[in-house]
Amino acid sequence: MCETCGCGEKEHDHEDLFPEENRRLVEVKQSVLQEDRAFAEKNRQLFRERHITCLNVVSSPGSGKTLLLERSIRGLLPFSAVTVIEGDQQTTRDSDRIRKAGATAFQINTGLGCHLTARMIHEVVSSHVLPENSILFIENVGNLVCPAMFDLGETKRVVIMSVTEGDDKPAKYPFMFYSSDICLINKMDLLPYVDYSIDAALHDLKHIKPGMEVLYLSLKDGTGMGGWIDWIRKTHNNRP
Repeated sequence: MCETCGCGEKEHDHEDLFPEENRRLVEVKQSVLQEDRAFAEKNRQLFRERHITCLNVVSSPGSGKTLLLERSIRGLLPFSAVTVIEGDQQTTRDSDRIRKAGATAFQINTGLGCHLTARMIHEVVSSHVLPENSILFIENVGNLVCPAMFDLGETKRVVIMSVTEGDDKPAKYPFMFYSSDICLINKMDLLPYVDYSIDAALHDLKHIKPGMEVLYLSLKDGTGMGGWIDWIRKTHNNRP
């Protein structure tokens, strides 16, 4: 059997399986990813030089990312300046909310794009002077697929899932959870009213990323926010 294509013939020439236009497409994709990785390293170096802790917040739409940032800003401002880069396909609604909460906000609208890129982030952080020794949140576009593949130069990646989404998200979107450093399970106040098993979610998380830290939040009443703020401050104080 041919080990390349699995046909019944012996190993043979496969030029016909990979037309020239497909080879060029692969090369272009590799080039784009390499370029974006270079921008991610530039961002990471900038954050290190200015002692900035950058948290890339990812989740599906409606999990509570923006409300989490509003609550986080109020909890962090006594200790640190906070900046937020908002990613959405359209509107400035989230960045407007962030400014009202007391932080500096920059809006990136991606149009048809389903995620932020390191180059987009670099355009913001290289053209504005972010406060030294501060916290930078990046609220990525709501999506559990595409953002998982793109390093933005962040210090840590934070994934949120809410109990209203179902407990199967880690199993269905494993790379997002594998690539994240901490998982926040939100809307715990609704747990009695939805079909969601904490044990099932934790079982899948344990197999995808053993030892992953998990925090439980209810942004409606503030449950768990103290532990989350403590985690941010600890991460900030122990950054490279």
